[in-house]
This record gives sequence, C-alpha cells and structure tokens, in this order.
Amino acid sequence: MNVKLSSTFFLKIIAFLIGIAVLAVCIYWLPQAALRDAKVRPGDYSIYPLLICAYGVCITFSVALYQAYKLLSYININNAFSELSLNSLKVIKKCALTTIFFILFLIVYLRVSAMFTGEDAAGPIALGLIGILVTAIIAAIIDVLQKPIKNILENM
Repeated sequence: MNVKLSSTFFLKIIAFLIGIAVLAVCIYWLPQAALRDAKVRPGDYSIYPLLICAYGVCITFSVALYQAYKLLSYININNAFSELSLNSLKVIKKCALTTIFFILFLIVYLRVSAMFTGEDAAGPIALGLIGILVTAIIAAIIDVLQKPIKNILENM
C-alpha cells in the first residue's frame, strides 16, 4: 500500500467515524435534551429554535463530510484536478456558509432570549462566534483550494 493510498484511507476512516458521531448526536443526544427540557418546562417551546439550528448544523456538516469523503475518493483514483473535485469543494463551501447562517441565527436568538429572560448568554454566544471563525477559516481554505483547480480546468 503506497503512502497516498494509506493516507487517504486513514482520512476516509476518520470522516466515517466523525459521521457516526454526528449521527449519534442527531439520533440520541438532541432528542434526549429536548425531552429533558420538555419535562422541566412543560408548555415552553423556547428550545425549538435551538433544535432547528442544531439539526441544521448537523445536516450541513454531514453533507460536507460526505463531500469530503467523495473528494478523498477522487484523490485516490488520481482525479484530484477534475470537475468532480471542484464540485465537491463548491458544495463544502456552501455547507460552511450555511453553517455560519445557522450559528448566526442561533446567536441572534440567544441574544433576544437573554434580553427577555435576564439570563447571561455571553458564554454560548462566545462559543458561537468561535464556531463562526472556525467555519469561515474552513470556507477560506476551500476557496483557496478551488482557484488552482479552476485554473487547471480552464487551461485544459
């Protein structure tokens, strides 16, 4: 097994394991959190926007992870500089921007909710801003990776 094949295989395994973790969060942890909240505060539906954002982030992250898996497959078969890999990078970048949208929606909701309840939402808002920063960095890296592939495809 050559080095490139083993490294892409390792990254595929990591992507698969991360996908299983995201699936576990969506299937087990988020519904359990909603049930606990419903038992503690019956008739209060303030967790719904949080669940919408959490599921939105999980779904877009899963789509981006699948596209990264496909990109690794293209690299494995020496199609790294192809239209298929460019399309995968475009989808990953759109997923990153969608994730930023969901996090911004969550931050606005937390801020408005904190105004009405009097609670301090600085911690979750700071975590959301860190999430936006990390996601924006990933989107910028994807944009930088797209440019050489576009140039190679245009010059062919």
